[in-house]
Amino acid sequence: MIDDFGSADRRFIVRIVLAAGFAILFLRLFQLQYLNAELYGKEAEENSIRNVPKVAIRGYVYDRKGKLLIDNRPSYSVMLTPVDFDKKNLPLLTTILSMPEEMILEKIRLGRKYNAFIPTRIKRDISFAELSMLEEHKDKLYGVEIQMESKRFYPAAAHGSHLFGYAKEISDVQLEKQKDYYQPADIIGSTGIEAKYEQLLRGEKGWEFISQNAKGQIIGTFDNGKHDILPVDGVDLHLAIDGDVQAMAESLLNGRRGAVIAIDPRNGGIIALVSKPDYDLSIFSGTTPPDVWRALNTDEGIPLYNRATLTRYPPGSTFKMLLALTALDKKIIDENWKVTCPGSFRYGNKIFKCEHVHGTVNVVDAIHRSCNVFFYQLMLKVGLDEWSEMGKKFGFGKQTKVDITEENSGLMPDRNYYDRIHGKGKWTQGYLISLGIGQGEVGVTPLQLANYTAMLANKGNFYQPHALNRTYNKRTKQFSEVKVDHREVTLSDHTWELVREGMRRVVMAPGGTGAASRVPGIEVAGKTGTAQNPHGKSHAWFIGFAPFEDPKIAICVLVENVGYGGAFAAPIAGLCMEQFLYGEIIRYSKRPMKLEPNLPDEEPVAEN
Repeated sequence: MIDDFGSADRRFIVRIVLAAGFAILFLRLFQLQYLNAELYGKEAEENSIRNVPKVAIRGYVYDRKGKLLIDNRPSYSVMLTPVDFDKKNLPLLTTILSMPEEMILEKIRLGRKYNAFIPTRIKRDISFAELSMLEEHKDKLYGVEIQMESKRFYPAAAHGSHLFGYAKEISDVQLEKQKDYYQPADIIGSTGIEAKYEQLLRGEKGWEFISQNAKGQIIGTFDNGKHDILPVDGVDLHLAIDGDVQAMAESLLNGRRGAVIAIDPRNGGIIALVSKPDYDLSIFSGTTPPDVWRALNTDEGIPLYNRATLTRYPPGSTFKMLLALTALDKKIIDENWKVTCPGSFRYGNKIFKCEHVHGTVNVVDAIHRSCNVFFYQLMLKVGLDEWSEMGKKFGFGKQTKVDITEENSGLMPDRNYYDRIHGKGKWTQGYLISLGIGQGEVGVTPLQLANYTAMLANKGNFYQPHALNRTYNKRTKQFSEVKVDHREVTLSDHTWELVREGMRRVVMAPGGTGAASRVPGIEVAGKTGTAQNPHGKSHAWFIGFAPFEDPKIAICVLVENVGYGGAFAAPIAGLCMEQFLYGEIIRYSKRPMKLEPNLPDEEPVAEN
């Protein structure tokens, strides 16, 4: 009985153990099949299907006449899938690509961090020799593949460095902020219109789905490519830029430091924007060697810096029209108010000079002959508040909101500024005298001064300056026009007539300091100026517009450290206006063309 009981007991225990085992197995199968079906199914799918991104072709860029400014050319990049690559083959890869191991490992690390199953770019724009070597050793370099992409190409004569900007590999900081779309080593617009219109230009990525076996080896296209998503090419940009004027302005400013900005006063479209020194954009279209990047950043001419929008200069005599407009609009003076200029003006114990003895002048004469004494006295009559308010209406002291790049707000000093700097009640009217001729604390960018010139041309209409005119979507085959802000500074017609007549005489009348800006057969208005520079020679200004009665172009030229605007800046402006209005330089039609204006090395007779 005892043996039978023991045997029965053991059988009972075995049954319990088996039942428990089956129960555990059943629960595990239930968990796998029902509870975690989505999780494990997704993992199995990821191990059998791999999605590979396909980069879209970046949008093309054209000028206002349809000339291609920024093109795309085929290029080959080396892609590496981190999960597939065997690091024992790293020495071979570094030898073929002439890259340090550390650099390749860092790119692999970033790719693995993003997604180890997606190819990451190791090197773009490889040479034919590198391509051949990779093909020769492809059996040893599993996980490495060649992908055809496009790179930027610049077929036009215009550099457009600070206007077009460049696109380069995305930085770690940018990637962290935009990892929902971008991957390591993707191209992203960094400056200029490439950055401003990045979302339009980049298009939309496509995806190719690839089948792989249990070892991760690629078998072929998944389901005959039925699920692939084609990339959508980027939107094309049609700019307000005139490529020929842009190229000419760049050529005329070669070897100098300065800026040229031309604006269409009818709508605010930027015809040309040049900052010198500049750089060759093609160095960013492929892989930029570290030594080239280092050289650009250490160049004493600061070629990466956009003088046209970022540098603040005293406007000099180009600001005299602002004071004249203010005084006439507020009826502080009229065209009959006159000042006698003996060649200087005394205020307290200080003497403020004029370059010439102008005799008795009215407001039109004072603009034409650039009489400092007239504007010294006028500034004291007008006062800081009215002058500053008018300057702000013309956009000084704030950004223009141009669509190209970052910009400086400039400085339009007002009562609060002087109270903050010197203390309330601790500054006198004497601080204002220099402001009347565009010296002292006032500071403007060439872009702001170009916009002001456009408003002088169109009698007070402010149009937001813009490079982009319209876009073209290749998928929908539709153009979209760009809308810009517009407001108006309302002044009497007579006020505009007086000030604009003074500007016309600067260029067209005998003795005018802007005669070098004349355009054959066309009436031009303008104003020369000199920006004092405490660190060396003065900077030369010229602003102008043409034709006088129906302006189609307004221009601002700045040449640093050369002296006087009439000799250095005005000739550049004249040639650029002629190119835009005629489509060519007609003054040289009967003799060999010479693009360089006569820029003397010695200072001419001074003017302000």
